[in-house]
Amino acid sequence: MDGVKEEEAAGARPAEIIRIAGSTSGPDTDWVAEEVPVALVYNGISHAVMMTTPTMLEDFAVGFSLAEGIVRSLDDIHDIEVTEGCRGGKNVNLTIASEAFWKLKEHRRSMTGRTGCGICGTESLDDAMRPTPVLPFTQTFDMEHYGRALEYLQKVETLGALTGSTHAAAWVHPDGSLAGGAEDVGRHVALDKLLGLRARRGWTDGALVISSRASYEMVQKAAMCGVEIIFAVSAPTALAIDVAKRAGITLVAFCRRSRANVYTHPERLIGIGSRA
Repeated sequence: MDGVKEEEAAGARPAEIIRIAGSTSGPDTDWVAEEVPVALVYNGISHAVMMTTPTMLEDFAVGFSLAEGIVRSLDDIHDIEVTEGCRGGKNVNLTIASEAFWKLKEHRRSMTGRTGCGICGTESLDDAMRPTPVLPFTQTFDMEHYGRALEYLQKVETLGALTGSTHAAAWVHPDGSLAGGAEDVGRHVALDKLLGLRARRGWTDGALVISSRASYEMVQKAAMCGVEIIFAVSAPTALAIDVAKRAGITLVAFCRRSRANVYTHPERLIGIGSRA
């Protein structure tokens, strides 16, 4: 474990192991990613508890709030404070605008007494399948930068390189340069963190790159935050394709340096004809 920098170990801790290598075995130490409960508290009322890697928690709170439609913009978030919680967890206390808080309370009240349908903890099919905005056509991405964009995932995943247990999300500017990224043990949380970082930094132009599959929830979160172009390393789901098509999102999956599958709205991708 010598030579590991402090910033590389953020969100990880050492674990004693017995390492088996071929015909030999012996004691050793490995790095494992931390996973802790994080409570999102709005105006003093706890709304959700998520299991996350305890880094970039303010970005996570902002991204979650935007992607879930709790707030409309950063203007609705007046303050964020991260405090220690019970059992090693964290509390992220957000002070939000009164109108946003009123809508959140009404939503919680409307769910009271419902019978759960079992979809990811959501209490009704209406809540699971939220309306998706239709996005404008304001973004393009030159496929000349495609290979470099995929390589940024490795640059973002410093914790993943150490532990092998994270997903990453990165935002790439139209000129192919890396704006920034986030990682977490949960792919949804990694995306929330990136969307929060993007909102706080004011990044609007560019494309999203994710190391995971493109599930319905990932496309839905991106749509809620106005992301028009998504590159996913793994597979899409059928519902994710349907949502991307309706929302006007360019969805590209099975992304590798020399190939990719474009599922929806290819017109945003410059130079795709020469690579087809």
